[in-house]
Amino acid sequence: MCTAVTYNTKNHYFGRNLDLEYSYKETVTITPRNYEFKFRKVNSIKKHYAIIGMAYVANDYPLYYDAINEKGLGMAGLNFPGNADYKEEKENMNNIAPFEFIPYVLAQCSNIEEVKKLLANINIAKINFSDELPASPLHWIISDKETSITVESVKDGLKIYDNPVGILTNNPTFDIHMFNLNNYMNLSIEQPENNFSKNLNLTPYSRGMGAMGLPGDLSSASRFVKATFTKMNSLSGDSESESISQFFHILGSVYQQRGCVHMGEDKYEITIYSSCCNMDKGIYYYTTYENSQITGIDMYKENLESSELINYNLIEGQQIFMQN
Repeated sequence: MCTAVTYNTKNHYFGRNLDLEYSYKETVTITPRNYEFKFRKVNSIKKHYAIIGMAYVANDYPLYYDAINEKGLGMAGLNFPGNADYKEEKENMNNIAPFEFIPYVLAQCSNIEEVKKLLANINIAKINFSDELPASPLHWIISDKETSITVESVKDGLKIYDNPVGILTNNPTFDIHMFNLNNYMNLSIEQPENNFSKNLNLTPYSRGMGAMGLPGDLSSASRFVKATFTKMNSLSGDSESESISQFFHILGSVYQQRGCVHMGEDKYEITIYSSCCNMDKGIYYYTTYENSQITGIDMYKENLESSELINYNLIEGQQIFMQN
């Protein structure tokens, strides 16, 4: 399962946790402006916005998990099993495979308004990348520097939700996630008052009791509530260091530790990586499960007029600074 987050200080940030029990050996991948994006059912795009994100590259094609483009538009696909419903191809529509959705949008849109116009003619079609790589059941968060939406292809069709919290996890559908927040409106960053009974002398005995009832389990519904509460109440300075540090702390509130989610046999779900993209500067930061040091890659230090993908393998071994 996964959690995606947006966060604004002086700059704007977008990223996610990827929670799985296995890795495809993904890389931080930069798609320059002149790489030709080929699509199965629509015309290729030869010239487009540059993109940086995390991807599994198969046959020289970037299968992006999450990414931003040079205009500051970000997008991430999150697991949505049982609810994702891809359609048969439709005439007079742009039939886009699920694995093409992120590059198709980020290649040509600079903000949410443009995304909504593009979505009006998109059908997310039931098309696999290959027999070995079938379409994953996904829904998506798409964010510019100020606004987020959630896109879900379900049995009832393509649903587009305004996302005022800038958070996405997995099941259930986004409208239910938002409704569920009503159950937690009593939570507070302040110490609680005694509303239990005027006849009992009840007082707080610990700091943080205003948030008693905040979910702490690892389910997607609980992670949505926890990440939203943490993000909506987060404070940090405006510097790059303070901003990205706070961003990773928000993601850390819903981090998956090895051993807590058993997937059968000797498999356990973990947070394989966490990402934080500076949408203004085009920098992709990440940590991995074994390496908590923040690593950054600046897309503008590469030749963005190239036609070849640029890949950076993840630094996965722990980086420890010995102070003495």
